[in-house]
Amino acid sequence: MSNNLDLRKGLDIPISGEAELKVTKKVVPDEVALKPTDFKGLVPRLLVKEGDKVKAGSPVYCDKQNPDILFTSPVSGFVQRIVRGDKRKLLAIVIAPDQNQECIRFNIPEKLDGESLRNLLLSSGLWPFIVQRPYGVMADPALKPKALFISSFSTAPLAPDTDFTLGGSFADIQKAVDALSLLSDGGVHFSVSAKAYSKSPFHKIENAVLHVVDGPHPAGNVGVQISHISPILKGETVWTVSMEGAAAIGRLLRTGQVDLWRKVAVTGPMAPTAAYVEALPGTPLRQIVAAAPGTRIIGGDVLSGSILSNDGYLGFFDSQLTLLCEGTDREILGWAKPFRPGVFSTSMCYFSWLTPGKKYDMDTNMHGGPRAFVQTKCFEDVTPMDIFPIYLIKACLAGDIEKMEKFGIYEVLPEDLALCDYVDPSKNEIQSIIASGIDLMIKEMA
Repeated sequence: MSNNLDLRKGLDIPISGEAELKVTKKVVPDEVALKPTDFKGLVPRLLVKEGDKVKAGSPVYCDKQNPDILFTSPVSGFVQRIVRGDKRKLLAIVIAPDQNQECIRFNIPEKLDGESLRNLLLSSGLWPFIVQRPYGVMADPALKPKALFISSFSTAPLAPDTDFTLGGSFADIQKAVDALSLLSDGGVHFSVSAKAYSKSPFHKIENAVLHVVDGPHPAGNVGVQISHISPILKGETVWTVSMEGAAAIGRLLRTGQVDLWRKVAVTGPMAPTAAYVEALPGTPLRQIVAAAPGTRIIGGDVLSGSILSNDGYLGFFDSQLTLLCEGTDREILGWAKPFRPGVFSTSMCYFSWLTPGKKYDMDTNMHGGPRAFVQTKCFEDVTPMDIFPIYLIKACLAGDIEKMEKFGIYEVLPEDLALCDYVDPSKNEIQSIIASGIDLMIKEMA
C-alpha cells in the first residue's frame, strides 16, 4: 500500500558545499564522549566512575526518571573522565577505547513480540533512537503509540544522501521495520522521496504503509509528514525513528551487538573536503575535520543544527556536519545596493531569481538585527502544515497554553518551523520561541 503526498509550500536553500558521494576515511577515535545533553528533557544518573572498564553495549548512565532507559557505550575501553558543568550538571562521559574491542552480546529471541523487543532496546541502549511526539522527547516505554513513522530522506540544506549512506543496510532497516511494527497497533509509516523513487532501494520496504513524498524542504521532515498522514490530537502519541536509528536496531537484531558506525556528511562552503567519513557518535570533531579559523561548525544542517566547538564531539543523532564562515564583516549601505549577485533572496529584492540554479557561499551574517515583529504571509509560504504559524508563534511568546493547543503545538518541533527563522524579515529566533513553548507545555503537563 502506498500514498502520494505532493507538497507545494517550502523552500530549498541553494547553499554550496554538497558532499561528494565518496567516503574519504574511517575515523578510529582516540576517545568517545557520551553526552546526556543530546537528549531533550533527560535527567541522567551516572552508572560508572572514572577508571571503570566498559564494553561496547555496557550501560554508562540511565534516565533518572525512568531507570529502565539505559545509555550504553559504543566502544570498549576505560572511563577516562567525567565532565560536569554548572551545578555539577553532567555534560559528558569520555571513554578511551582499547585495542581489543569487546562487545556485549545480547540474546535475540527467536520469536519477537512487543515486550521482548522493548526490553531488548532498553537494555542495549538503542531505545533513545525512538522519539516521542508531541514535544520531541524520548519515547515513554509504558505507552503504546497510535503509529510509528520513519522518513527515509531529508530535504534539509546539504542533507546526507540516505541512498548512499544506508542503501547497503536495506536488510537491516527492513528487519527494524518488521520489529518496530510490533510496538504500535497502527504499524509503521515509511516515507520515500518521489524524486529518488526509481533509484532508491527503500521503495521496496515491506510490512509498512509506504508514502511517496514530493516537494521542497521541509517535505522530508517526519513532522510535516505526520501532519498530513496522521495529525496528532490532544492525548495522542506518535513515535518516530531516524534512518540511522533503524539501521542500528536492525544490526542489533541481526548480530546481537550494538554497532553505531555511520557515514557522516561533511558539508558547507568552508568544508576542506565536502565528502563523507565513517565515524561513531561521540567522535572528536578534530579527528573528523580540520576547520579553518573563523569557521562555525554545526552539528546537523544550517537551519536546525546545533553549534559545536572545535574541541567538541559528534552528537548522538548527527549524520551531518556543516561548516560556515562566521559573518563578522558589516556591509556598509547593503540595503541600498540593488545589484548583489552573491546574495540569495527569497523575495525579488535582489536578482537571485534570475539564476535559479546558482549555489551561494553563505555565511552566518544575519544582514540586520531584530526589529518590530512584522506580520506577513512569509511564514505560511514555507510551512506545508495545516496550522497558522504566526498565531502559534505569538501564543508561544505570550505563554498562552490554550491558544498554543489550538494553533498546533502538538504537531510541531522547532525544526518544522526552521524556515520561518530564515525568511523572517524581523530576525526573530522562531525555533527558540517554539522550543520555549514546548518546554512550557511539558512543565504544565508534568
